[in-house]
Amino acid sequence: MLGGGGLVAANVYATASESGQTQAGQVLASGAATIDCPDVGSQLTAVPDEAKAEVDKELALLDKQIAEAYQRLQQSTQAIQQDGAFAENSIMNPLKEKRAATIERIAIAVDRVGDRPQGLEPFAACILRASGNQGEQGGDGQNGDQGGEDQQQDGDNQDNQGQDGQNQGEGQDNGQGQGDEQGDQQGGNGGQGGNGPVAADFVDIKSVQPNVQSARKQGNASRGTFSTACGVNANGLFNSDNVIVAPGVTNGAHHFHDYVGNQDNNAFASDQDLANGDTSCENKGDKSSYFWPVIRLQNGAQEQDAGSPGGGIEGNAGEIVTPKQVTMTFVGNPQSKVTEMPKLLRIITGDAKAFVNGNANANASWSCTGFEDRQLKDKYPLCPQGSDVVRTFKFQSCWDGNNIDSANHRTHVAFADANGVCGNGFKAIPQLVQRIVYDIDAPSLNDGGRTTPLFAVDSFPEQLHKPVTDHGDFINVFDEDLMGEMVDCINGGRKCDAADGAGDGDGGGAGEEPGNSPSPTPENPPGGNNGDDDPADNGNGNGNGGENTPSPTPTATAPSGGNNQDEEPADNGAENTEKPSTDSTQAPDPADGEDKGNGEAVPKTDSSPSAVQSDEAAATGGDDNDLGGAVPGPEPSSASVLEPQATSGGLADTGTQLWPAAAGALLLLAGFVLLRRINSRQT
Repeated sequence: MLGGGGLVAANVYATASESGQTQAGQVLASGAATIDCPDVGSQLTAVPDEAKAEVDKELALLDKQIAEAYQRLQQSTQAIQQDGAFAENSIMNPLKEKRAATIERIAIAVDRVGDRPQGLEPFAACILRASGNQGEQGGDGQNGDQGGEDQQQDGDNQDNQGQDGQNQGEGQDNGQGQGDEQGDQQGGNGGQGGNGPVAADFVDIKSVQPNVQSARKQGNASRGTFSTACGVNANGLFNSDNVIVAPGVTNGAHHFHDYVGNQDNNAFASDQDLANGDTSCENKGDKSSYFWPVIRLQNGAQEQDAGSPGGGIEGNAGEIVTPKQVTMTFVGNPQSKVTEMPKLLRIITGDAKAFVNGNANANASWSCTGFEDRQLKDKYPLCPQGSDVVRTFKFQSCWDGNNIDSANHRTHVAFADANGVCGNGFKAIPQLVQRIVYDIDAPSLNDGGRTTPLFAVDSFPEQLHKPVTDHGDFINVFDEDLMGEMVDCINGGRKCDAADGAGDGDGGGAGEEPGNSPSPTPENPPGGNNGDDDPADNGNGNGNGGENTPSPTPTATAPSGGNNQDEEPADNGAENTEKPSTDSTQAPDPADGEDKGNGEAVPKTDSSPSAVQSDEAAATGGDDNDLGGAVPGPEPSSASVLEPQATSGGLADTGTQLWPAAAGALLLLAGFVLLRRINSRQT
């Protein structure tokens, strides 16, 4: 559901009059402007192989030029206030000149080995746009103490981290003890990095009407599902590269990614490197690379990338949140059988620049557990207590039959139409449906996230952390035999799990990287799909808002195991029931505190879940709620990886919760003994 508010932005220099320039200066001075440049890469639908490496590097340079110009825009508040033409003369015109030279080099590189691309010259000019964030309370603000004490301890780094654009006033070079004042002064764009998010980027999920529709399956449909479990990136594998879009370029993404699956993924990874790399997937035949922008809490924390490109320098600041659950399910086509994906096929879904590009390629889906029949495109969800934030990516499922990539990384794959038909002679391939769950409390919008912090995806700095810019990346590095098993399973109408060696498996769930700390237990109980026939609906089987499961204290590792009650397991989480108590070995009574389908989520419980599976879970091989699993390995070195969001639980928490029960049991036993002695004396 795309709302127009976040995407409608005006050229602040559209009016040449003095009053127009004054207004433009006010907008810029408020920190509520961004830079809108035409996306040159999307125009290059054909680039000869011999020119691709050079063209990719030049396209990455265009992104770097925009990022640097936006940083200067943020840092030039005072100059813009004093001179209304400063931004145009000192930022936008130099940017245009740099882009023109880079675009010319792209044309020359292609011209050497093929036909010179025509019509690229007009793409050099960029405009300044109102962000739509003006008038937002940046922090009464946006966690005012972040900018001062946590973010600006080294005053010499202030310019590099783009903090001037937050209108924090003069005299902050020491960055100490001025947090509240900074928060009140942040103004338009808000956020810990000064470029979003803002309160208007969020909406209460309960105010959204059910909006998920699915194509009806026909007689020749491929009805099976195949899941692969690759963990939640608990080992903290991050970088700001993008080997698909910017191979060979460090910080080509200008924002940080979570990685699961292939562990050798960086900008310089060759096809051979990926094929030989380690994998976090349970089935070592899946060395595919799955990556997406991290989510951060705007809570004042300084990650290890706070002073690095792609991180705090480019406005991606705050505590990185480790997903609670990641499920990846490949599903079939409602019209036909599917064919195998070619090895090293690259697919990007969504558009990292959708805020300025428009929504043509936007494909983010945001929701909450228990409400997944309500999907958002351009807003972050405010989830009720007991409900978790969910990001869902449905990847393109039609392939041109020839190419593993294309010049703009889009034209070699496509989405099926509303009926599930692949057009233009494209072939149906298994569709990756990726679901990522986060235990994040709804932020406090009335005080700009001071009480409970805002959250946002990492983004290119000029994209202002808008939810519509969310995107996912996939490189197929499945072993060919395992890919064949996947296709046989899907076409045969079975439910399979890569960890079970395909077959008609009962497993499939959120496994963990070997040798790393366990991921928190997923929230969905056995049978959580409502018997729905479409996995891409993510838990909206009955169209009633679903039944939500409280999030447990994460003390148990999620084993391999999937949603095996439904024909299509990607529906994770529509009919969730309350977690068993600590000493329970049976599924709970659904009458005790569960949601009755009215969209109201149950509160999160404080007790840790049992490490023993329920009878039903054991019989089915486990849904995403199974509580047994692998023994956790050692924690990664904090010196070598970024610190993800800490998870709670562990033996200390469990002991804290169990000792009152134990003491109570002893008192009860003593009472029985005393009563028996009294009765004996009376008789």
